Amino acid sequence: MPLFYVKEVPIGAVAIMLALVASMGGFIFGYDTGQISDILLMDDFKSRFAQCGTPGDVGTCEFSMVRAGLIVSLLSIGTLVGALAGAPIADALGRRWAMIVECGVFIVGVIIQLLSFFSWQQFAVGRLVSGLGVGALSAAVPMYQAETAPPQIRGTLTATYQLFITFGILVAYCISIGTRSVSGSGSWRIVVAIGIIWALVLAVGMLFMPESPRWLAARNRIEEARRSVALSRGVSASERQTNAFVVREVEQIRMMAERERKLQAGWLTCFESKGKTRYRTFLGMALQALQQLTGANYFFYYGATVFQSVGLADSFITQIILGAVNFVCTFGGLWVLERYGRRIPLMVGGIWQSAWLFVFAAAGTVMGPVDPNEPVSEKNQSLGKLMIVAACMFILGYAMTWAPGIWILIGETFPTRTRAKQGALSTSSNWLFNFLLAFFTPFIAGDINFRYGFVFAACNLFGALVVYFFLYESSDLTLESVDDMYTDRHCKPWTSRSWAPEGYASREDDARTGPYAAQGGPGAEKQSGNEAHGASAFDPSGHKRTESLEHREHAV
Repeated sequence: MPLFYVKEVPIGAVAIMLALVASMGGFIFGYDTGQISDILLMDDFKSRFAQCGTPGDVGTCEFSMVRAGLIVSLLSIGTLVGALAGAPIADALGRRWAMIVECGVFIVGVIIQLLSFFSWQQFAVGRLVSGLGVGALSAAVPMYQAETAPPQIRGTLTATYQLFITFGILVAYCISIGTRSVSGSGSWRIVVAIGIIWALVLAVGMLFMPESPRWLAARNRIEEARRSVALSRGVSASERQTNAFVVREVEQIRMMAERERKLQAGWLTCFESKGKTRYRTFLGMALQALQQLTGANYFFYYGATVFQSVGLADSFITQIILGAVNFVCTFGGLWVLERYGRRIPLMVGGIWQSAWLFVFAAAGTVMGPVDPNEPVSEKNQSLGKLMIVAACMFILGYAMTWAPGIWILIGETFPTRTRAKQGALSTSSNWLFNFLLAFFTPFIAGDINFRYGFVFAACNLFGALVVYFFLYESSDLTLESVDDMYTDRHCKPWTSRSWAPEGYASREDDARTGPYAAQGGPGAEKQSGNEAHGASAFDPSGHKRTESLEHREHAV
């Protein structure tokens, strides 16, 4: 039984469950990102791993810029390598088992960190190993979600990955608040150790989820693919052989899989001009890099240190405020990206984020450096509060647009035969810039202070321009139709919202005139009206017309 209907199309409970369970990969990512900001300020951690003027006197212990940068950024080096390794793993083992194996790698990294006593190098290596798992998951999870989600709610389900990232960041902040008063190494070891729980939840949960139907079809396991599609649509086992909607979707997936099996797809294939493959590879890499260049991780990695430097009494609380804004506003992002598509939110978000970063940087520049040993003036207190407001408003826009939007696009922009590899290349671009920002931020911020915000403001404006001139609108389309849109010579990024698959008056027609309508389900009246105008995309047996796929197979 379908759980509910979206645009008159049935959605099964399994479609929701698989998105939520897989999104635990995002939670792990967020938790590991959020914990380090507060851990760097914990007394026991500083006394063990920082450079101390007087041994045993934590007041004389400070991290050098190089040491702090390496502890924070080696996670990103691991994720960069892990993202590239994630593609062949996901193709070889399947999306489900790849994620399970990657959870094991993450747990090994956590154990290495927990066994660190006085060697900061060992702790950093542990973060690098954990990063291998996080990076591979960041490539596999959005791909799995996009390949299994019904297109009518694909944006929402894929965006849950980003929602869980923000939730993980917030939970890490809250746990750090609770453990910072714990004496000894428990203050930070508890925070790190809890990460194992999240990996186990994901690994065990994936054992009960269906495999990607597109991965199964690519290996000619059509009946298993049919079962996977039926589960996501809420169709019973007795009906999945005859249900018109399942038959149509599986047939479309099967035809695309057959076509792509005829073509070899190595890493170099990602840079071929045919089918705008190279275009999409570079677009994905650029968007992921620009997501990092929004400046969000400047606050997530170093937020506690930043707000401590402006004289705020409790920078930990400020981090929780930012984390809460990030988490809550991501719910709005689920609606915005489903309602308004991908292009408009990203362009508006880039402009919004740029404006508030300008305010943040301007206020910080007026304030200037603050001596932590001197009382904070009333003027600087006001400027500090303005900076918090600007940071919150920036994160509000980021959480509703660029944060979830880019992960959605990585799952739905690429063709099936190279999706894993192109997704890995794009995600590795994200992690490369993540590393560069994490490592060099202490040096840059130390040199230009809060003027660093002006750099991010410019990057956000540039990102909005890239979206306008290069990104195609992929909402409300099947993954196969997205491929058709990119290869249509008459379709341009700025006109792509009006593009529809062959045989449809608009891209929403597929949802309104689906086979369930032919069976007397929701939308039956609308289907008959469309058929009167010759707009039906199905023959009397309920199968979708496949002219465009067949035509493209001969054309390529």
